Amino acid sequence: MEQLIEKYRRKLAQTQIGFVRSIMTQINWDARLIGIKGSRGVGKTTLLLQYAKLYLSDQIESSLYVSLDNIWFSDNKLTDLVDAFVKQGGKYLLLDEVHKYSQWSVEIKNIYDDYRELKVVFTGSSLLEILNARADLSRRAVIYTMQGLSFREYLNMELKTDFTTYTLQEILKQHQELSQQIVKDIKPIKYFSAYLNGGYYPFFNEQPDLYHIRLEEVINLILEIELPQLRNVNIAYVKKLKQLLLVIAQSAPFIPNISKLSERIGINRETLLTYIFYLNEAHLIYSVYKDAQGISILQKPDKIFLENTNIMYTIGSESVNTGNVRETFFVNQLKYKHRVEISDKSDFIIDNDITFEIGGKGKTKKQIQHINNAFIAADDIEYGFDNKIPLWLFGFLY
Repeated sequence: MEQLIEKYRRKLAQTQIGFVRSIMTQINWDARLIGIKGSRGVGKTTLLLQYAKLYLSDQIESSLYVSLDNIWFSDNKLTDLVDAFVKQGGKYLLLDEVHKYSQWSVEIKNIYDDYRELKVVFTGSSLLEILNARADLSRRAVIYTMQGLSFREYLNMELKTDFTTYTLQEILKQHQELSQQIVKDIKPIKYFSAYLNGGYYPFFNEQPDLYHIRLEEVINLILEIELPQLRNVNIAYVKKLKQLLLVIAQSAPFIPNISKLSERIGINRETLLTYIFYLNEAHLIYSVYKDAQGISILQKPDKIFLENTNIMYTIGSESVNTGNVRETFFVNQLKYKHRVEISDKSDFIIDNDITFEIGGKGKTKKQIQHINNAFIAADDIEYGFDNKIPLWLFGFLY
């Protein structure tokens, strides 16, 4: 246990708090059991350590951070660690990478039930199952999902700015004033393309030249390790799944013909639909439907996007479609807090109420002129007018 404490103190000393993700203030840290799900690379570990540094600085002796992929757990049980920790006055336990520990859900359930004085925060893969037959944590844990940086967060991290979030209704009603406030301080279009290409994952500023290499490694680890381990995906199909991601990256955007696609990449229809569902869970793709209620594993998506534009550029290199990039950004930023569906009359309908058409600065109102509550999200403009809104401004939703 001593070596785990030593590692925690060392990590804490190295943790920077100059930039903190907005989700930090959205989490109810008073809850006894908190789960944070998210894809590799979105900053879950940093969030845990920043929480300890910001909120537990006067209680460091009674807090502990451990990653469950630590070799220490090859010969020791989590419950034994917790028992010893609580007996020494432990009150706050931060568990990282819980999906790397085979009995994590059962043991965390037991810890929650047996040590009522202990607060536990755990992080894990976006594939983490909170509800399962052996340990139902859904009634015990408050679960949050963490995704990559919004355009706003990217600007704050890169430029040391302090832009705040806006609600969708604020953007729709006040986009001209909001744009003026932002453009007064920076030129957003100057940074927008850099964000789309390489600013979604917080490690973008560590070694910029290696960013896409690192992101490719993240994608490969999800495909080659997490999906086979957590969803029993046949490792022999991983190469075919990479083919699928490439097809999506280079499409405009991708409207799947499941029969043709299954023939093209050599996976039968049912298996292909199941794997598409798993790729959604893994936050590598995002499927959009005309009716998103009650989605089943074997339901065919109406459109498939890569989860974010950075994955597009990593997989598709320079041969990505501009229209697909715009729509992928829009869907990614909206889906975090809103319901996104395919519209019969335009590109998307949000929360079953607001219609959007996505395009460049020359996009006209022709397609939406007879639709109530309809807007254009236009690229390459600093300011909007009437119901035409700058696309980049939707990057301020979270």
